[in-house]
Amino acid sequence: MDTPATLLNSAVLPVTYADVAAAAARLHGVANLTPVVTSRTVDQQTGARVFFKCENFQRTGSFKFRGAYNALAQLSPEQRQQGVLTYSSGNHAQAIALAGQILGIRTTVIMPQDAPAVKQLATKGYGAEVVLYDRQEMTREALAQQLAVEHGGVVIPPYNDARVIAGQGTAAKELLETVGDLDYLLVCCGGGGLLSGCAIAAHALSPRCQVIGVEPATADDATRSFQTKTLQTVHNPNTIADGARTPSLGSLTFPLVLHYVQGMLAVSDEAIVRSLHFLWERMKLVVEPTGALAATALLEGLLDCQGARVGVLITGGNVDLQQVGSWFQSG
Repeated sequence: MDTPATLLNSAVLPVTYADVAAAAARLHGVANLTPVVTSRTVDQQTGARVFFKCENFQRTGSFKFRGAYNALAQLSPEQRQQGVLTYSSGNHAQAIALAGQILGIRTTVIMPQDAPAVKQLATKGYGAEVVLYDRQEMTREALAQQLAVEHGGVVIPPYNDARVIAGQGTAAKELLETVGDLDYLLVCCGGGGLLSGCAIAAHALSPRCQVIGVEPATADDATRSFQTKTLQTVHNPNTIADGARTPSLGSLTFPLVLHYVQGMLAVSDEAIVRSLHFLWERMKLVVEPTGALAATALLEGLLDCQGARVGVLITGGNVDLQQVGSWFQSG
């Protein structure tokens, strides 16, 4: 298994703040400038001044559009002609499909059969060809490589891509430019693309800010990787946060997380449901389980932030409404 030193030497921290700034320029006028929301109730409960960056109001309903568009916009004319192939449980899928539609690039998306129906339908609605697979029979990466060989196409992975990481980091760039310096920035973590990009932006714009990644307790591979400094994996974790069911951090995101991130936290599905209930009922924000990971760590009191200025990334709002009743009833 690769060691952190090997990963650092091979990756050489492939994304810089200059890449994030360049991505912001490409996204200007294309991506939504998403709102920052505050809550007196949250401030009273936490003793902090909290700023929620609401990427659930981003195009396609999540931050993923930032990375997908930034990646596709940099393809050469020859690569655009080949088309794009990706794999995703839903949000990156929709983002690639819409970015391809905007830029006139054919897109094919590999999705698990159990991906939320709302995400499958939206991906098709944005014009992508959807290929379903069984998580138990094969990996999405293997199927992507197989299809790329058979039919051609440029593979754009959901997080382990420098262009995707830089694009996703623009969410933190916008937040910090809007609210100023922060003491903490809480960011959800699946494969680490958003976490890496946001940590790079925070390091440049608010150097004293501590960036904390948050993932589901049953999918805590990134937390274990961070703690042991050795890449850990997890296989098909059972969590309602479907966007964080990634097997591991990537060869690019792992060294970036080790270099720029100050801590990792893990939250239970039960805690996620409590946060969803609060965000929907009290803050009037429609948020999906993965999108509530960072908020959950804050609302559950896992971070001592008394007197601090805290940024929280709300990462997505693509909710399968048929499941909402069961979540809230169980919570």
